Amino acid sequence: MQELGVVHRTITRADPSDVEALSAFGVATVHEAMGRLGLMRPYIRPVYPTAKLCGTAVTVLLQPGDNWMMHVAAEQIQPGDVLVAACTTECEDGFFGDLLATSVRARGGVGLVIDGGCRDVADLQAMDFPVFARAINSKGTVKATLGSVNVPVVCANALITPGDVVLGDIDGVVVVPAARAAAVAAVAQAREDREETKRERLAAGELGLDIYAMREPLAAAGLRYID
Repeated sequence: MQELGVVHRTITRADPSDVEALSAFGVATVHEAMGRLGLMRPYIRPVYPTAKLCGTAVTVLLQPGDNWMMHVAAEQIQPGDVLVAACTTECEDGFFGDLLATSVRARGGVGLVIDGGCRDVADLQAMDFPVFARAINSKGTVKATLGSVNVPVVCANALITPGDVVLGDIDGVVVVPAARAAAVAAVAQAREDREETKRERLAAGELGLDIYAMREPLAAAGLRYID
């Protein structure tokens, strides 16, 4: 059963140097570097196309239609943190808008990921405050029921522990456990280096069929060319 009515003030965040290293890569690269793990469901989308974030997770467990704990969570934010909000059951109400974004930014927060709705999108875009959400929804919320802050949560099918690294871009959102951040960054860099070499070969006209040695296994699988 999920822990309710608690705020954990002390969490172990990923090393800032590892967060910075991971911030150089896209979500797809980090997902691959981690063994194709850590992706949130693809319904979590940036609320404006250029939204992008990378930071350490401060987690929030919300009750449906209630954003009380968002305000509680704002107090726990440190520079470089990303709010990651899950809900005890599916809800697409507008939990978050420009006023909360102003508060989060004042504390040094760098964005929000929420398995729920947000609103005031034009203002968020003008602020360049990145939000990745399940929905855009003008419907407001109340402040009546306790959730929790800085407990492990499942957000869009991804498990997030407070202090994990969260990256978001136009391709989606990926979560890197804090203990794996340095290793994943190293693998991501090696992958980027290999891809640059392949990109150059493809740009020169070489085919993926040959770069990836696909011809023999395709023939063995029964592929036939007919002129």
